[in-house]
Amino acid sequence: MGRSRRGSRSAVQDNEVLQLPKTLEAKDYAALGAFRYAMRRFLRFSKDLVAARAKLTPEQYEALLAIKSSPGANGVTVGEVSERLQVRHHTAVSLLDRLEARKLAVRKRTNSDKRTVNVQLTKAGASLLARLAAIHRHELQQRSPEIINALRRIM
Repeated sequence: MGRSRRGSRSAVQDNEVLQLPKTLEAKDYAALGAFRYAMRRFLRFSKDLVAARAKLTPEQYEALLAIKSSPGANGVTVGEVSERLQVRHHTAVSLLDRLEARKLAVRKRTNSDKRTVNVQLTKAGASLLARLAAIHRHELQQRSPEIINALRRIM
């Protein structure tokens, strides 16, 4: 697993090493704004989609996606969900409680270490995620020229 949210350093923390320019030009602000706007439009689409089609929050959808995208055959740990969503452990637990209540995910203790809890999608969770992810993928394919162009302006 990668470094935890609290253990990772950001570019802001490494500012003294990176030697960032003191000022940005108007084109830099425009490029950053264009990228944020493109991302915000996609995130708004996603939020509306998961609410309308599945009565999920964006974080619940992201948790389903984090569980499914894990390479492990036994699912993911609660800590891995926390890391993937960049939330605190107790927030991940709360999200998983709601997914379990809807029978979209299930937690199981491992045989080798009873302190470790793995999370897996149920058939209903996998089916719902498959439908939502297909729509998201299509939307990203449609929006990718705008997002890529915005990123190129930053580079």
